[in-house]
Amino acid sequence: MLLFRNLMTLNSHFPARHKLSTKIAGALVSFLLLALIVIGVTLLLSWQLEGSSAAINETGSLRMHSYRLTLLVTRAVDKPGQPSLRAAAEQEMQAIDSTFNLLAHSDPQRPLALPPTDSIRTTFASLSKRWRYGMRPLAVASLGAGTESAAAWQKYQAEVERFVFDIDRLVHAIERDSEWRTFWLRSSQLALVAMALTGTVALIYLMFMLIVEPVTRLSEGMKSMADQDLSVRLPVESKDEFGQLTIGFNQMADRLQALYDSLEDRVRKKTAALADQNCELALLYDSASFLQLPQSLESMCDGFLQRIRTYFGADGSSVRVLDPRNSNLHMVVHHGISQELVETERCLKVGDCLCGDAVAKKITVIHDLRKMDEAHHLQCHREGFATVSVFHIHVHNQHLGFFNLHFRTAKTFSEHEQALLETLGQLLGIAIENLRLATREREMAISEERNLVAQGLHDSIAQGLTFLNIQVQMLEDSLRYGRVDEATAIVPVLRAGVQESYEDVRELLLNFRSRLSEDDLIGAIKGTLDKFKRQTGIEAELIAKGNGAPFPREQQLQVLFIVQEALSNIRKHALASKVEVKLDDSQDFTLSISDNGVGFDPAGLAQRGDNHVGLNIMQERAHRIHAILDVNSAPGKGTTVLLRLLREHRRAA
Repeated sequence: MLLFRNLMTLNSHFPARHKLSTKIAGALVSFLLLALIVIGVTLLLSWQLEGSSAAINETGSLRMHSYRLTLLVTRAVDKPGQPSLRAAAEQEMQAIDSTFNLLAHSDPQRPLALPPTDSIRTTFASLSKRWRYGMRPLAVASLGAGTESAAAWQKYQAEVERFVFDIDRLVHAIERDSEWRTFWLRSSQLALVAMALTGTVALIYLMFMLIVEPVTRLSEGMKSMADQDLSVRLPVESKDEFGQLTIGFNQMADRLQALYDSLEDRVRKKTAALADQNCELALLYDSASFLQLPQSLESMCDGFLQRIRTYFGADGSSVRVLDPRNSNLHMVVHHGISQELVETERCLKVGDCLCGDAVAKKITVIHDLRKMDEAHHLQCHREGFATVSVFHIHVHNQHLGFFNLHFRTAKTFSEHEQALLETLGQLLGIAIENLRLATREREMAISEERNLVAQGLHDSIAQGLTFLNIQVQMLEDSLRYGRVDEATAIVPVLRAGVQESYEDVRELLLNFRSRLSEDDLIGAIKGTLDKFKRQTGIEAELIAKGNGAPFPREQQLQVLFIVQEALSNIRKHALASKVEVKLDDSQDFTLSISDNGVGFDPAGLAQRGDNHVGLNIMQERAHRIHAILDVNSAPGKGTTVLLRLLREHRRAA
């Protein structure tokens, strides 16, 4: 990849004339042009030879036509008056004219042409002129009548031999020219063969020189490098792609050798970086694990400061929590700072000093006290600290405070270290917020439970005490007026009221002390029913089925309290002889408590509103676990309390 990238970089400024493709294409095109020239010469010579051969035949036919014309003219002279002889002679003259015309202008339908030499063209022109202006007029005159024909015949006979001789001389000249052209045709063919052999050898040598040899050098160089010989360098013998590739190879070798030489240092730096990262991860993991432990705010902040102070080597540190109502910053814990500084800055106002100003601006600040003009007014500078850093404690864009790191020598933080400290501040903010939420949750749970206790006291003991108070007043009136019989009758009623109130208190205490043994809801309900049977003598039976996922302790306790409240109502009001509790723990959880007591009118109960606190307590407990509570009853037909917890509201333990 490195070699390829170097090659592409070099090719971006690579002249076209030095490219390997240009050289190969130039050599092939040159060879092709030379071959086309030789082939073209060969074709031209072949065409000329074929035309010369046809010209020899046509020129030789002039001899035949001349002899036949002479024979026909001789017969016509010896036997005058025969038109057929004259017509035949005229045809021969026309044939000779056609032959001369064909040789002069060539034949477009076939290769026929006189060789393009001056001697042949001159001889042919002289011969054609002699025929047109000498031989032909004499032959025409010899075919006439009278003394002129005889004289013409004599001249014709004297010229015909020399005319045939010139024809033979022209034929021999064309044949000699054909022999010369045949020689050059053979020579061009041999040259073409020689070119094919030479070109093949040249192309093989060219390919070997341009491609094979550079590739072999590169292959040997790569093999040497694979054998960990990083000192290998290749000579640059060309300016083409292989030359640039060789340059790239050498650059790659230089870089690999430099990397190999610095490998130990790079590994050491990488190892140190990994060690730092592991230390950061260990700090984050240790801090996150520590902050999740149940502990007080002071213990949490103290352990947090110990960890970051040890990691960053701080000489002093502190954690301050923001009081947004009064805009105060209260110091929770501190390390490495004097008691004077602690007393001076135990409570800061937002905007005061450097730390309060950082809180007001909601920014992380690292103060180099050596470079600040007003540093001599600061207590931390007088105590010898050179650097004071302020990092915020926040959660969900809510600022909860900040923590300081003090250094007696100048300290700078990288962006990575600042991000780490900001993350730690966010972790501490989450832990503080969770601590506050847990405190509020406990307060709410205590408040709700106290409300339920108050309702229980009101529903049972308070009403009993009110009844006893009325009876005591009646007793006082009876004694004041001396009605001993009435007083005697009131005393058993008072005893029964006190006993009932005592039993109510005992029952409430037992209910409030109820605990789940190892999250076993069925076992807790069974124990409650057994206690109910021992105290009241009423038959009680538990029917349980299903095997659903276990409930959290909160939901199990609320279900158990509902069972206890229902049993308490049965004991006080139902006059029942049998109680049946059915539990179906499937996807939906269903619990029913039924008795065979006197029952009541639900419409009358509705008119009483909130005065019936027992049912209201059960409704509130069911609402806290998102369950549905129904009470079904009728006078003389008993009562059924039905609790249903749907699967979408069911939480796993």
